[in-house]
Amino acid sequence: MITVSNVSLQFGGDVLFKDVNLQFNPGNCYGVIGANGAGKSTFLKILCGQLQSTTGEVAIPKQLRMSVLQQDHFAYDAYTVLDTIIMGNRRLYDIMQQKDALYAKADFTEEDGMLASELEAEFVELNGWEAESDASKLIQGLGLSESLLSQQMADLSGNEKVKILLAQALFGNPDILLMDEPTNHLDIYAIAWLEDFLMEYFGTVIVVSHDRHFLNNVCTHIVDIDYTKIKMYVGNYAFWYESSQLMQRLIKQQNKKIEDKIAELKTFVARFSANKSKSKQATARRKLLDNLTVEELPASSRRYPFIGFDMNRELGKEVLEVRDISKTVDGVPLLQNVSFTLGRTDKVAIIGESEQAITMLFKILMEEETPDSGSFKWGVSTATSYFPVDNSAYFNDCELSILDWIRQYSASDDTETFLRGFLGRMLFSGDDIYKPVHVLSGGEKVRCMFARMMLFHANVLLLDRPTNHLDLESITAVNNGLVNFKGVVLLSSHDHEILETVANRIIEITPEGCIDRQGSYEEYLAWKKERAL
Repeated sequence: MITVSNVSLQFGGDVLFKDVNLQFNPGNCYGVIGANGAGKSTFLKILCGQLQSTTGEVAIPKQLRMSVLQQDHFAYDAYTVLDTIIMGNRRLYDIMQQKDALYAKADFTEEDGMLASELEAEFVELNGWEAESDASKLIQGLGLSESLLSQQMADLSGNEKVKILLAQALFGNPDILLMDEPTNHLDIYAIAWLEDFLMEYFGTVIVVSHDRHFLNNVCTHIVDIDYTKIKMYVGNYAFWYESSQLMQRLIKQQNKKIEDKIAELKTFVARFSANKSKSKQATARRKLLDNLTVEELPASSRRYPFIGFDMNRELGKEVLEVRDISKTVDGVPLLQNVSFTLGRTDKVAIIGESEQAITMLFKILMEEETPDSGSFKWGVSTATSYFPVDNSAYFNDCELSILDWIRQYSASDDTETFLRGFLGRMLFSGDDIYKPVHVLSGGEKVRCMFARMMLFHANVLLLDRPTNHLDLESITAVNNGLVNFKGVVLLSSHDHEILETVANRIIEITPEGCIDRQGSYEEYLAWKKERAL
């Protein structure tokens, strides 16, 4: 259990949050959400003692062990993978080092023997004999080979280090687990394994994540940081989002009778509490929702950008034909005989282990790169709009304000009043529109890129990892915009929810070519799993 009492944090004259009173209990998973800069990671640092709050205190019983997902990928380069994972239980690791030092002594005394006996007893109590096999199970669950245990951390790739640090956090069944963006750089199979692990987990989990699918699968509660307040709500992210939107609508409709509001909200809560889940926590979650009162539903002041795409003209039957495209870069084959044809109702998720290969395919289709062999042909009725994974060329060394930047892509008859309103819907209001674009944050630049795309009124959208740098509100807006779009979509993303709700066809880029299947993303994953078995 973690008890947070009257916690406030102030940097200079700015208050990040104040008067926070929360309790985190065992058996629950708490998803921490909030806009970029709201203080999610900072709040986790206060909980684990890395940062002192301005007022208040965090109380954790001394007998409970807390584990924190480390962010420094180079901190353990001097250690083996096995030692790094076991350091997740620091006391066990220290005992092992002490024992080794004692038994290596040439003049082993009677006092050394008594100390060794005490250490052995504690070693057994901490399941020391199972430490190596437990470490092996963790990294295999995350998709790594057991043979890595003996290797140095310095010799691993960045993605391998991410998984090892996650295994370190999970090692030894800590009572409290704090994780900041644990799904970053994990493949879909590692994420699925982590979800299953956390669903069975007995302790207290507090996690910051932008992955809505992950939050929906593992969370029993949502902790919302919004305008200096931190509030806790029962349910997963989908329940929080839909109930907050419902509350906002009802608040605006002040003329409605309160009885009608309560009846609608009770129906809403009942619908969610009836949802089934494979998680053992589902029963507890349903009980929590059954006991939820109307007053406990969120009314968020969070702002969502408007992202919506319309088309200047309808698509014809021929959209895109790709024939046997191959491309090698620096001796590394990225694309090998990739072929597919798009129809006017296709919304395609492009997936694959090599992000470089996927980006190269987008660049070839947009004529930024030339294939070594093969060809492609766009239909005569198509008008494309492209979101590149790297947007630096649009902003670096550019002194234009946001208003003048977007004016470059607008129609000649678009007035300044129209552009101001348009930017306002993208959350650029007041004097924000005069900021030079080269000083914008990553999320602000992405919103500018979406504003640019919307002004093109294209009927084919190509998007290469469009949700990078975005907060949950903007990700949700992108998701809704792509679902509602009536044209063709070619999409690459790490966001499971977007792939599942947008795509009706999956194309996986493989070293041999591509796999092309109709159906949803979940259906594709089930097919792949069945095929592997």
